[in-house]
Amino acid sequence: MIAVIGAGVVGTLIARELIKYEKDVAIFDEKSGPGRMVSKANSGIIHGGYDDTPNTLRAKLSYKGNKMYDELSKDLSFDLKRCGSHVVAFEEEDLEYINSLVEKAIKNGVEEYQIIKGETLKKMEPKVNEDIIASFYCPIAGIVNPWMVAHQAARNVEMNGGKLYFNKKLIDVEMNDKRYLLKFEDDFEFEADIVINAAGLYADEIAKLFGDEVPKIYPVKGEYYLTKPEFKYVNSIIFPIPNKISKGCLVVPVIDGGFLIGPNAQEIRDKKDFSNTNEGLSEIREKGLKLVPEINYRQDSVKTFAGLRPETAEKDFYIGKGEGNVVHVSGIRSPGLTAAPAIAQYVVDEIIKKEMNTKFLKRQDFNPKVDSFRVFNEEDIDLWNERIENDPEAGELVCFCNKVSKKDIKAAIKKGAKTLEDIKFLTGASFGECQGSYCSSKIVKILAEELNKKPEDIVMNEKGTWIIDSEVRL
Repeated sequence: MIAVIGAGVVGTLIARELIKYEKDVAIFDEKSGPGRMVSKANSGIIHGGYDDTPNTLRAKLSYKGNKMYDELSKDLSFDLKRCGSHVVAFEEEDLEYINSLVEKAIKNGVEEYQIIKGETLKKMEPKVNEDIIASFYCPIAGIVNPWMVAHQAARNVEMNGGKLYFNKKLIDVEMNDKRYLLKFEDDFEFEADIVINAAGLYADEIAKLFGDEVPKIYPVKGEYYLTKPEFKYVNSIIFPIPNKISKGCLVVPVIDGGFLIGPNAQEIRDKKDFSNTNEGLSEIREKGLKLVPEINYRQDSVKTFAGLRPETAEKDFYIGKGEGNVVHVSGIRSPGLTAAPAIAQYVVDEIIKKEMNTKFLKRQDFNPKVDSFRVFNEEDIDLWNERIENDPEAGELVCFCNKVSKKDIKAAIKKGAKTLEDIKFLTGASFGECQGSYCSSKIVKILAEELNKKPEDIVMNEKGTWIIDSEVRL
């Protein structure tokens, strides 16, 4: 039995790689679903692999991971858009950094890049700052919804015989006859022969439960603006010249429309600090306007939010075997999303097979495919009308902002959605301009009806995050 601790993009893809060989794979996460921690508050960028320091594990796995996403997106039925990226130069001295990217790209084996200048750049991106003199352009950079990658990978694990355990926080580990006895909150226990620690921000703390030390993780907070989908600013991902701790404040297209502007980068101590700050948002506004002067934050913004990434002093991935049969996958900072498919292969091929000398044979019955979770409103209008004729609930809108129907909500529940946040991340309902003020009560009612629960039993995500306290008699 193999246990994977952490259901982010990295953890779920490792579990999916493992289940190609072994049916007895289980994923554990303290959150209520996959991709609900680092993965959900992520820029969603599939990086080109050109800017990682050569000879690091990041450089080794980033470009390889990028190239794996086309097949992965087809197998797991999530959207991938190869929109390309520009790293832009404003001053002559910025060109030195652009030239350094060329050198890194060559060393990292990346061939897909160009230096863009003048009218060509203006035609590609007419709304960027006219003071930009050149860009390093990488056409293979792209965007995804990170939580959907994690969700679909987890579904693929489950459909191939694996087990998913959510709302399970690991608190202790015991060795029991050369097996690991994993102890979770609420007196839940699980025995495993091999454990993969892919716990994101908490991977260093989980390592200590196994008696191992990995590089200390400190969180870096990034704040964002999300804009409305009807305002289009750029066609590609726009990067500034980065600083020492981050790639800088970006303008990034979002899969579902709209743009992310951010993140900044603030080293903090609290791994639960997801707050926005006036200073941080002011910094984002200023830096976003430098890249794209037309951004109208007052008119176009939908929401602000913050995410955390696991950083280490080494600023590289840490993937290694601990004492016994445990693998620690730690410090997976940017470009962790990009490298994730390659990280999964590395863990299985280099650590479990070679270093642990585990004998694995590929399963003949492994099914790599998962059906699409595409909501009906994104389909061809004629097909949507046909579906409505067959089932009126396909045309009964619950979320008007993102045009999510009652049928979409029910489909998500059939695929395992149990909380308001499950519905949000799987369908896009309450992600729109009103941020759920209109549709949340309707979604709670549908969840209660479909799950045969009272409305007050429906939660936002984890236990205790109640929405309705009790019924009110009128």
